[in-house]
Amino acid sequence: MTEPDDRDAPDGLDVLAVDDEPPALGELTYLLERAEGIARVTPAGSAAEAMALLQTRQFDAVFLDIRMPGIDGLALAGILTRFAVPPPVVFVTAYDTHAVDAFEVAAVDYLLKPLRAERLAQAIERVRRTIETGPSEVRGDPAGSAPDDAVATPQAEETIAVELGGVTRYVRRSEVVYVEAQRDYVRLRTRDAGHLVRIPLSTLEERWQPAGFLRVHRRFLVNAAYVEGLRSQAGIVSVDLGGDQSVPVSRRFASAVRAALVTRHRIDREPEG
Repeated sequence: MTEPDDRDAPDGLDVLAVDDEPPALGELTYLLERAEGIARVTPAGSAAEAMALLQTRQFDAVFLDIRMPGIDGLALAGILTRFAVPPPVVFVTAYDTHAVDAFEVAAVDYLLKPLRAERLAQAIERVRRTIETGPSEVRGDPAGSAPDDAVATPQAEETIAVELGGVTRYVRRSEVVYVEAQRDYVRLRTRDAGHLVRIPLSTLEERWQPAGFLRVHRRFLVNAAYVEGLRSQAGIVSVDLGGDQSVPVSRRFASAVRAALVTRHRIDREPEG
């Protein structure tokens, strides 16, 4: 394969491309080799081959198909999160049904086939920003070994993939005002939109609690950063989230919510004292 002139650029990325279908792997390799900022592309035709290559050297990023025989892309990405220095993962797939699964393994981006050069360039830029910022800042510590006082920073930067008109977009967790359970889905409510994704509310509660999300009802999580106070009317308690947004608080969670909010606001006021 012919290499572009910028192949020797010092800041070029050394990436691994993984797809079990030769034509798709050839196209991905071709596009990556010609993309700005890529120094070297190593193709792998299976997850097993990719794992063997990953044992021989460290890659800057892995561009990975999802549906593959044997170990699929999601399983391989899960294995990569346990590496001492996990490489950023970009999923490249023909299916738009795995975006939430990609969120679970902290993928940097999620590309749909057929690939477009401009969309691939955006993914490469996300990879570069992840590397420059540091994995612990953007992705969290997948192995769970980060010190307690380091948890808040990656939580604030986490994003979740949502589908809008067939296009995958990313919503920053800090933009989510509250989360509402809707059967097998949850709706992420921001100030100006709602995004329906297939993921259990209990999963988000466990994952987002360190970032300040509070369970206030069996159907609701709220982002404590938006809480302006508690309201009680006719015996019904609700959380005022500002911007004409509020959610109910059930009796089961009321005392815990009050305690958490009192603690939070006391901490917020301490610098002034």
